[in-house]
Amino acid sequence: MNYKNLRKKRDFVLLNKNKLSQSVLENYNEDFNINFTHNSTAIEGNTLTLMETKLLLEDKLSVHAKHLNEIYEVVNHNKAWNYVLECVKNNEKLDEDKVKEIHYILMKDIIIGGIYRTVDVKITGAKHTPLSPNKAYYELQKFYQSLEDNNYNDFEIAAYTHAEFVKIHPFEDGNGRTSRIIMNYQLIKNGYLPVSIKKEDRYKYYDTLDEYATAGNLTPFLELIYQLEEKELDYYINAIDNVIKEENING
Repeated sequence: MNYKNLRKKRDFVLLNKNKLSQSVLENYNEDFNINFTHNSTAIEGNTLTLMETKLLLEDKLSVHAKHLNEIYEVVNHNKAWNYVLECVKNNEKLDEDKVKEIHYILMKDIIIGGIYRTVDVKITGAKHTPLSPNKAYYELQKFYQSLEDNNYNDFEIAAYTHAEFVKIHPFEDGNGRTSRIIMNYQLIKNGYLPVSIKKEDRYKYYDTLDEYATAGNLTPFLELIYQLEEKELDYYINAIDNVIKEENING
């Protein structure tokens, strides 16, 4: 992983993103929002297709023959993401109150959100077992402190935020969706682009998280997020380069 090269790409996009028209930027953002919501909920078992997610969020059309909870999962995820975008716009840091609010929005009309679990839980297929509620709460307080005091760089902190939070598993449900959202919170707060982990890649994704939870090795997960980030940056860079070429031809 070449962080210097990644920051160079990030800085280029930050400096030149305004060369893209407002309509193009809005289209890119809307496309990401729909894909992120679809993939993040699908990873957890939601059966809405990408097109159904688009119809629900973008076109405001109802989706038939789906369980009501699945509809809430998609709508709530989009609302939680918009809440995060507003927080970052207002230069608000990620803290315990923000995490609880994100979870509360995600779980609205499904379960009571924003409240830490008081029972033991198991993660199906995982090699590790989450801590008991008391131990989880203790680790959670250390986690929030570590967001302020750590040795990670401005990219690594996003991957750590996700991996450590989901390892602690502080809520009865919705930990995965929350962790993916707060990872992107950290990315965009530090000038990077948000990333979406495709549902087709969930087994690799789970394996990298298990490696961190069982062996404390963040590198495999970092590499996965690095590749996704670079792909997002390259997409914008290609679009910006095309605009620059057109300006040179017409200029």
